[in-house]
Amino acid sequence: MNSIAPRNVISFGSTRFTSLSPSFLRLNPFSGKELFGRFKSVHSASAQPIKRVMELNRNLYPQIEPYISGFLKVSDIHTIYWEQSGKPDGHPVVFLHGGPGAGTSPGNRQFFDPNFYRIILFDQRGAGKSTPHACLEENTTWDLVEDIEKLRKNLEIPEWQVFGGSWGSTLALAYSQSHPDKVTGLILRGIFMLRKKELDWFYQGGASAIYPDAWEMFRDFIPEEERDDFIVAYHKRLTSSDSSVQVAAAKIWTKWEMMTAQLIQNKDNITRGEDDKFSLAFARIENHYFFNKGFLPTDSHLLDNVDKIRHIKAVIVQGRYDVCCPMMSAWDLHKAWPEAELKIIQDAGHSANEVGTAAELVATNEKFKYLLLNGSA
Repeated sequence: MNSIAPRNVISFGSTRFTSLSPSFLRLNPFSGKELFGRFKSVHSASAQPIKRVMELNRNLYPQIEPYISGFLKVSDIHTIYWEQSGKPDGHPVVFLHGGPGAGTSPGNRQFFDPNFYRIILFDQRGAGKSTPHACLEENTTWDLVEDIEKLRKNLEIPEWQVFGGSWGSTLALAYSQSHPDKVTGLILRGIFMLRKKELDWFYQGGASAIYPDAWEMFRDFIPEEERDDFIVAYHKRLTSSDSSVQVAAAKIWTKWEMMTAQLIQNKDNITRGEDDKFSLAFARIENHYFFNKGFLPTDSHLLDNVDKIRHIKAVIVQGRYDVCCPMMSAWDLHKAWPEAELKIIQDAGHSANEVGTAAELVATNEKFKYLLLNGSA
């Protein structure tokens, strides 16, 4: 892991900015007064003369509404919902939600400076506002990768920054490895590469040792004779011809993940598992992907293809106590891709909404912003 730079110095691996360039002054969206209000004087570690350095915002931006939204038909079966918010002529960033099957939410927009970024959110096949709801047909990783490309072309975006967490990090890796020339930067959170050891950790044992109370509910829904493979057992029920069986299995599958997603359990998050519509899409689509091993050709496919994206500026943000996507995956990715900066949040679990993780995600977007303004991205 890269050493931690002083908080108020813009750094990206070995790149450090401690002064203002003419291009920054010309392109910065703030007025002069606002701009210099975001700087302060500090001494460098080597006793160099005092320099003005950037103080990065680490607070979520205020809630905003989309300035445009719509639907894009991506296949004979599927139509996906998309929206844009922020600055219409700003630098485009696409947000890839988790699950798969979770859909987007208004709070996802708050990680990005709306005065700089053109923020694109979309619901993946079968999720959120996309139709048909919870549909598994023609729903694979590679279908989603091509949907992202179709959306980019439809919105007439030459290239964009890609931001994804949990399953969104899986999809971000798959997309960027397929279309590396379309990606200006990657921000990945809660790394998940759909390897057998990751799925076994969460669905066969490992996470159950930390949350035995939540695990009992998940385990006991399945008869003992089927517990050698919970993903297969739940798949049988989530694809049952009986809709009541689907819903019952979906709620339990979803609550297991919601109960383990944060270092300190969040009751509001857990209650999402009680919503029939949300849990049905979340559980059916997520289980469908896990049952099919992510539709990846090999267990280590995403690690094996890191060379295709090694040149892309990237930051990995990982909660130390992430139970859903344990840190071993972020570490394995960083070891294969040391050029990607790894930020470990010492007091966080899996969720992007935990205080330390959210702050680091905002700050990382700020770093990318200033690198773009300086022509260094």
